[in-house]
Amino acid sequence: MIIAIDGPAGAGKSTISKLVASQLNFQYIDTGAMYRGVTLKCLRLHIQPDEVSRKIESMQTEIRMDGEKIFLDGEDVSQEIRSIEVSQAVSAFSTIPAIRLFLVDLQRKMAVDQDILVDGRDIGTYVFPHAEIKIFLTADVDVRAKRRFLEMQENGGSVSFEEIVANIESRDRIDSQREMAPLKKADDAIEVDTSSMSIAEVVAQILSLVETKQREGMNH
Repeated sequence: MIIAIDGPAGAGKSTISKLVASQLNFQYIDTGAMYRGVTLKCLRLHIQPDEVSRKIESMQTEIRMDGEKIFLDGEDVSQEIRSIEVSQAVSAFSTIPAIRLFLVDLQRKMAVDQDILVDGRDIGTYVFPHAEIKIFLTADVDVRAKRRFLEMQENGGSVSFEEIVANIESRDRIDSQREMAPLKKADDAIEVDTSSMSIAEVVAQILSLVETKQREGMNH
């Protein structure tokens, strides 16, 4: 089974997805982390967004997910990909078709022969349009910024709340206006607004949707 969870920056996708995946014993694939991994590599190599299409083949990038950890060319970069530098650059790099095609191919290969839960921006619309369950997770901008702010503080970041609001608004704009596979709710996705919900409530709602779906499957 494939569960696709899409939504804008800071909607709680990765937190919720990790919990749901571990409850269901599904492999969790954090596509946002994969885009951040490629972005980090481009920043390290001083490759500009407009050079990526020419250089992606020669970059020889290997991305591997292991539980919640992400490895870039064998190195654990789970912490480094969450830096503000990567956060500010990731939307510009993830709009590049060459990067999207490279990662989508990788994501589809990961889905072969296993139950997976994938979160991102275009999973239900583009990567796995035939996913059995599609959720569109959203929340008010201020709520999303507050969550991101607390997350950054916990990780020792020194970013102002205003900077995070600006970063989220700009990412929303870039993600929903890009030409290739923009952020949008799939026609058959169930929208869950997490603004006034606790993490436990969101997890419970998604688990009950999965349970209903699995029961329907057994009855067919």
